[in-house]
Amino acid sequence: MTGKVKVVITNDQKVCKIPTGVRMLVRRCCNAVLSLEGFEDTAEVSVTFVDDEAIRTLNNQFRNIDASTDVLSFPLGENGVYDKNPDTGALLLGDIVISIPHAVSQAETYGHSLQREIGFLTVHSMLHLLGYDHVNGGIESVRMREKEETVLTQLGLKRNASYYMDKE
Repeated sequence: MTGKVKVVITNDQKVCKIPTGVRMLVRRCCNAVLSLEGFEDTAEVSVTFVDDEAIRTLNNQFRNIDASTDVLSFPLGENGVYDKNPDTGALLLGDIVISIPHAVSQAETYGHSLQREIGFLTVHSMLHLLGYDHVNGGIESVRMREKEETVLTQLGLKRNASYYMDKE
Protein backbone atom coordinates (compact mmCIF):
# COMPACT_ATOMS: atom_id res chain seq x y z
CA MET A 1 0.00 0.00 0.00
CA THR A 2 1.46 3.31 -1.05
CA GLY A 3 0.73 6.66 0.49
CA LYS A 4 -1.40 9.43 -0.93
CA VAL A 5 -0.03 12.39 -2.81
CA LYS A 6 -1.56 15.84 -2.74
CA VAL A 7 -0.80 17.63 -6.00
CA VAL A 8 -1.32 21.39 -6.00
CA ILE A 9 -1.68 22.57 -9.61
CA THR A 10 -1.46 26.24 -10.60
CA ASN A 11 -1.86 27.67 -14.09
CA ASP A 12 0.27 30.83 -14.28
CA GLN A 13 0.17 31.19 -18.07
CA LYS A 14 -2.46 32.51 -20.48
CA VAL A 15 -0.79 31.54 -23.77
CA CYS A 16 -2.41 28.10 -24.18
CA LYS A 17 -5.70 26.64 -23.07
CA ILE A 18 -5.18 23.69 -20.71
CA PRO A 19 -7.18 20.77 -22.17
CA THR A 20 -9.87 19.13 -20.06
CA GLY A 21 -8.50 16.26 -18.03
CA VAL A 22 -4.89 17.49 -17.84
CA ARG A 23 -5.08 18.23 -14.12
CA MET A 24 -6.35 14.70 -13.43
CA LEU A 25 -3.64 13.31 -15.72
CA VAL A 26 -0.93 15.17 -13.78
CA ARG A 27 -2.28 13.77 -10.50
CA ARG A 28 -2.39 10.24 -11.97
CA CYS A 29 1.22 10.60 -13.19
CA CYS A 30 2.43 11.70 -9.75
CA ASN A 31 0.61 8.80 -8.07
CA ALA A 32 1.90 6.28 -10.63
CA VAL A 33 5.54 7.28 -10.09
CA LEU A 34 5.21 7.02 -6.31
CA SER A 35 3.52 3.63 -6.70
CA LEU A 36 6.27 2.37 -9.05
CA GLU A 37 8.90 3.50 -6.57
CA GLY A 38 7.12 1.89 -3.60
CA PHE A 39 6.84 5.27 -1.90
CA GLU A 40 4.91 4.57 1.30
CA ASP A 41 4.45 8.01 2.82
CA THR A 42 1.88 10.72 2.26
CA ALA A 43 3.42 13.40 0.05
CA GLU A 44 2.83 16.83 -1.44
CA VAL A 45 3.95 18.10 -4.84
CA SER A 46 3.43 21.47 -6.48
CA VAL A 47 2.97 21.66 -10.27
CA THR A 48 2.88 25.05 -11.99
CA PHE A 49 2.09 25.69 -15.65
CA VAL A 50 3.99 28.71 -17.01
CA ASP A 51 4.88 30.35 -20.32
CA ASP A 52 8.30 30.30 -22.00
CA GLU A 53 9.31 33.69 -20.59
CA ALA A 54 8.67 32.59 -17.00
CA ILE A 55 10.53 29.29 -17.35
CA ARG A 56 13.43 31.08 -19.05
CA THR A 57 13.69 33.42 -16.05
CA LEU A 58 13.70 30.45 -13.63
CA ASN A 59 16.21 28.52 -15.75
CA ASN A 60 18.54 31.51 -15.77
CA GLN A 61 18.08 32.20 -12.05
CA PHE A 62 18.60 28.64 -10.83
CA ARG A 63 20.75 26.98 -13.53
CA ASN A 64 22.52 29.96 -15.16
CA ILE A 65 21.06 28.93 -18.53
CA ASP A 66 19.48 31.90 -20.31
CA ALA A 67 17.01 29.90 -22.41
CA SER A 68 13.52 28.53 -22.09
CA THR A 69 13.11 24.82 -21.43
CA ASP A 70 10.25 22.34 -21.20
CA VAL A 71 10.28 21.53 -17.49
CA LEU A 72 12.20 22.34 -14.30
CA SER A 73 12.25 20.28 -11.12
CA PHE A 74 12.96 21.72 -7.70
CA PRO A 75 13.42 18.82 -5.26
CA LEU A 76 12.99 19.65 -1.58
CA GLY A 77 14.55 16.43 -0.35
CA GLU A 78 17.93 14.81 -0.55
CA ASN A 79 18.84 11.12 -0.26
CA GLY A 80 15.24 10.22 0.57
CA VAL A 81 14.97 12.75 3.42
CA TYR A 82 12.21 15.35 3.04
CA ASP A 83 10.78 18.21 5.07
CA LYS A 84 7.31 17.59 6.44
CA ASN A 85 4.27 19.80 6.23
CA PRO A 86 3.75 20.60 9.93
CA ASP A 87 -0.04 20.70 9.49
CA THR A 88 -0.49 17.39 7.61
CA GLY A 89 2.69 15.41 8.22
CA ALA A 90 3.02 14.94 4.44
CA LEU A 91 6.51 14.83 2.97
CA LEU A 92 7.24 17.84 0.76
CA LEU A 93 8.76 16.38 -2.42
CA GLY A 94 9.21 19.64 -4.30
CA ASP A 95 8.02 21.73 -7.21
CA ILE A 96 7.54 20.97 -10.90
CA VAL A 97 7.34 23.86 -13.40
CA ILE A 98 6.12 23.04 -16.92
CA SER A 99 6.20 25.45 -19.88
CA ILE A 100 2.90 24.79 -21.65
CA PRO A 101 3.95 26.52 -24.92
CA HIS A 102 7.12 24.38 -24.92
CA ALA A 103 5.04 21.25 -24.28
CA VAL A 104 2.70 22.12 -27.18
CA SER A 105 5.68 22.59 -29.50
CA GLN A 106 7.32 19.32 -28.41
CA ALA A 107 4.06 17.38 -28.81
CA GLU A 108 3.87 18.63 -32.40
CA THR A 109 7.55 17.82 -33.01
CA TYR A 110 7.25 14.28 -31.64
CA GLY A 111 3.85 13.63 -33.22
CA HIS A 112 1.90 12.83 -30.09
CA SER A 113 -0.81 14.47 -28.00
CA LEU A 114 -0.28 17.37 -25.64
CA GLN A 115 -1.60 15.09 -22.90
CA ARG A 116 1.20 12.56 -23.54
CA GLU A 117 3.80 15.34 -23.50
CA ILE A 118 2.53 16.82 -20.23
CA GLY A 119 2.34 13.29 -18.80
CA PHE A 120 5.94 12.62 -19.81
CA LEU A 121 7.18 15.91 -18.36
CA THR A 122 5.33 15.26 -15.09
CA VAL A 123 6.68 11.70 -14.75
CA HIS A 124 10.20 12.88 -15.68
CA SER A 125 10.10 15.62 -13.04
CA MET A 126 8.63 13.34 -10.36
CA LEU A 127 11.61 11.03 -10.84
CA HIS A 128 13.91 14.04 -10.38
CA LEU A 129 12.06 14.94 -7.16
CA LEU A 130 12.78 11.40 -5.95
CA GLY A 131 16.51 11.77 -6.65
CA TYR A 132 16.95 10.43 -10.18
CA ASP A 133 19.24 12.28 -12.56
CA HIS A 134 20.12 11.90 -16.23
CA VAL A 135 22.47 14.83 -16.76
CA ASN A 136 25.62 12.69 -16.78
CA GLY A 137 24.06 10.06 -19.06
CA GLY A 138 25.07 6.46 -18.53
CA ILE A 139 23.10 3.80 -16.71
CA GLU A 140 21.15 6.21 -14.51
CA SER A 141 19.85 7.99 -17.60
CA VAL A 142 18.78 4.63 -19.09
CA ARG A 143 17.08 3.57 -15.82
CA MET A 144 15.22 6.89 -15.66
CA ARG A 145 13.98 6.55 -19.26
CA GLU A 146 12.82 2.96 -18.60
CA LYS A 147 10.86 4.09 -15.54
CA GLU A 148 9.30 6.96 -17.51
CA GLU A 149 8.09 4.63 -20.25
CA THR A 150 6.84 2.05 -17.71
CA VAL A 151 4.66 4.64 -15.98
CA LEU A 152 3.41 6.20 -19.22
CA THR A 153 2.51 2.76 -20.60
CA GLN A 154 0.64 1.93 -17.37
CA LEU A 155 -1.36 5.13 -17.84
CA GLY A 156 -2.13 4.38 -21.48
CA LEU A 157 0.29 7.00 -22.81
CA LYS A 158 2.73 4.82 -24.70
CA ARG A 159 5.22 6.51 -27.00
CA ASN A 160 3.47 7.58 -30.22
CA ALA A 161 0.25 5.93 -29.05
CA SER A 162 -1.66 8.98 -30.22
CA TYR A 163 -1.22 10.73 -33.53
CA TYR A 164 -3.80 13.49 -33.21
CA MET A 165 -3.39 16.97 -31.86
CA ASP A 166 -6.24 18.67 -30.03
CA LYS A 167 -7.32 21.74 -31.97
CA GLU A 168 -8.51 23.79 -28.99
